Amino acid sequence: MMSADTVAILGFVTLFTLMLLRVPVGMAMGLVGVSGYAYLVGPAPALKLIGQTSMRTVTDYTFGVIPMFLLMGAFVSVSGLSRELFRAMNTFVGHWRGGLGIATVFACGGFAAISGSSVATAATFSTVAYPEMRSHHYPKSFAAGVIAAGGTLGAMLPPSTVLAVYGIITQQDIGKLFMAGILPGLLAMTMYISTIVILGRLYPDFLPRAEKASWAMRLQSIRDIWAPVALFIFAIGGLYGGFFTPTEAGGVGAGGAFLLGLVRGKLDRAKIRTALLQATRTAAAVFTVLIGALLFGYFLTVTQVPQKVTEFMTGLGVGSYGVLALIMVMYLVLGCLMDAMAMIILTVPIIFPVVTSLGFDPIWFGVIIVMTVELGLIHPPVGMNVFVIKSVVGDISFSTIFKGVIPFVITDLIRLLILILFPGIALFLPSLM
Repeated sequence: MMSADTVAILGFVTLFTLMLLRVPVGMAMGLVGVSGYAYLVGPAPALKLIGQTSMRTVTDYTFGVIPMFLLMGAFVSVSGLSRELFRAMNTFVGHWRGGLGIATVFACGGFAAISGSSVATAATFSTVAYPEMRSHHYPKSFAAGVIAAGGTLGAMLPPSTVLAVYGIITQQDIGKLFMAGILPGLLAMTMYISTIVILGRLYPDFLPRAEKASWAMRLQSIRDIWAPVALFIFAIGGLYGGFFTPTEAGGVGAGGAFLLGLVRGKLDRAKIRTALLQATRTAAAVFTVLIGALLFGYFLTVTQVPQKVTEFMTGLGVGSYGVLALIMVMYLVLGCLMDAMAMIILTVPIIFPVVTSLGFDPIWFGVIIVMTVELGLIHPPVGMNVFVIKSVVGDISFSTIFKGVIPFVITDLIRLLILILFPGIALFLPSLM
């Protein structure tokens, strides 16, 4: 019989082979996890594990936060809020140099804060903001770069699906994680806008101005978006104030988004069906990956991989921040190979014991890790958001998109360094709860 270490190595080789063969991540993790567990412990316990884990995951109250916020985002998305947000922001800042780019960052932040998905935000604004910027003669590279970077805000600003999954895996307070993402998310928006302003100063002919909107147009645009924005503030404010649990906040948000859509005449039978199907499909995909990850986690437990990785990394003699730097580099490399959710679910059970043994705050680390994972969605040579924009826009090359993304990648690296040096930025709001 093979040793546990040999089985663990074979398990990881098999897992990455299956992923390269385009087997869905959740299925691959579940298959390897159950097979490895069956080999080491026995077939009967492994089969029992499949039923117990699947049932516990889909019926757990805590996990209900994911479909609820996904449903909220789906109702808001089909109601056309993305276009209304962009128009509203454009009426206020569109006449600045690079104003359409700034409006896109604001609108991406607002939409991301409700949808909780980076890829959905990038896909949506590829259809909303990209044509508008091109019609005002913005360069293709800049227009695509702003949308790719703005899309990453979805994982940081609450309700972030990625932060919720991190909280479930590590058993951290999801409400505190949501609060921890607010200031770093606002910092990201501020730094992206600063990047656009600097580019406008350095290259005045590069970013044109749009026409200045009248105050009547501005007030009308605010009337179009105040209700969904108020709903978000109510749901997240209730969570912060302790009135709702994260799952209850998601339920309130989903119910409120549905009622607002009906009252405003933005939802008909077809759109309601579309929203329900969209949320169900996404939730099913997330739960499939979660179940696979939990099954793989049992395999990791019996092979003691997390403990061995912890011993190895803490024994390198590079110090706690040296180990943290190695982890960050690993996530940047993995960002070229898989999406954010898969990275978090696959690696956090192994990396989390290392981080806690080094004395880092788990809430702060959640923010840092999600930010690094999101950076992987836009940096060369492969970025998930870049692929999404390419598939939606069509008439643009990957090299053109990456050219536009580079200034924002540099901005993100600076922001990551700021948050590592000043953890209080992420921990301030959770400390008040």
